[in-house]
Amino acid sequence: MDEQAAGGRQDAQRVPGCYRHPDRETGVRCTRCERPICPECMVEASVGFQCPECVRGGGGTGHAPSASLPRTLAGGSIAADPRLVTKILIGINVAVFLAVTIEKSLLADLYLVGAWPPAPFMPTQGVAGGEWYRLVTSMFTHEEPWHIGFNMLSLWLLGGPLEQHLGRARYLALYLISGLAGSALTYLLAGGSTASLGASGAVFGLFGATAVLMRRLRYDMRPIIALLVINLVITFSWSGIAWQAHIGGLVAGVVVGYAMVHAPRERRALVQYGTCALVQYGTCALVLGLVVLITLVRTAQLT
Repeated sequence: MDEQAAGGRQDAQRVPGCYRHPDRETGVRCTRCERPICPECMVEASVGFQCPECVRGGGGTGHAPSASLPRTLAGGSIAADPRLVTKILIGINVAVFLAVTIEKSLLADLYLVGAWPPAPFMPTQGVAGGEWYRLVTSMFTHEEPWHIGFNMLSLWLLGGPLEQHLGRARYLALYLISGLAGSALTYLLAGGSTASLGASGAVFGLFGATAVLMRRLRYDMRPIIALLVINLVITFSWSGIAWQAHIGGLVAGVVVGYAMVHAPRERRALVQYGTCALVQYGTCALVLGLVVLITLVRTAQLT
């Protein structure tokens, strides 16, 4: 009898699992139906969190159901395929890699270079020569199989969860801005004739945003911190690595990621998402403005 009573008490104290994801324990319940919900299923309301079904029904909100569609943690729309943008980004990187492998001459038009040939000759190509597109194309260009393999594996592992929690538009903005920040810092600090390429800046931005997201969800941050430290050690230990891109992408990822998951929210749902978007995309615009400023300053130095 005592053993049965003890077992009953343990079952009563056991943390329930999410009603949509039973394997995920959670202590949060929907404020309407009181079903247990995990962070992925939480939709922030004026008071507490609600489950996607209650929000989709729109009962008691005063808004039409279309105005209360389930949202991600950052306020984005919940998509059927939470990895679609990640798959597209990987596909673009792989396509560029295959193109460069087949036609080596393409590489000279895609990698990041400040000015070539170096002074005293007038620059015939490079960002300083007006080829700003290299800040973008270099983000999708890889020359070595191990380089693209490592970056795409990291993109798949980090990108999926981020896309799921941020939403497609915000996730894509995070990726591109982190990559551009990495390119801009490389352009500023590396030698004018130094050529660099790779998605590492964008990937390090995902590292930074993942750390911010895990802290927001109160997950154990030790795994991501350990992985980030290992990558930083490799960054500064191996020669030939553009550490500027890694640091620039990491800082941008932390800043943009923080704005996306910590944007202030108002009581009314319609205002809530507008305020979030204003803070999030305002931060993105500020970081992009800094990228443009850095590029202009460096161009003035090289010309």
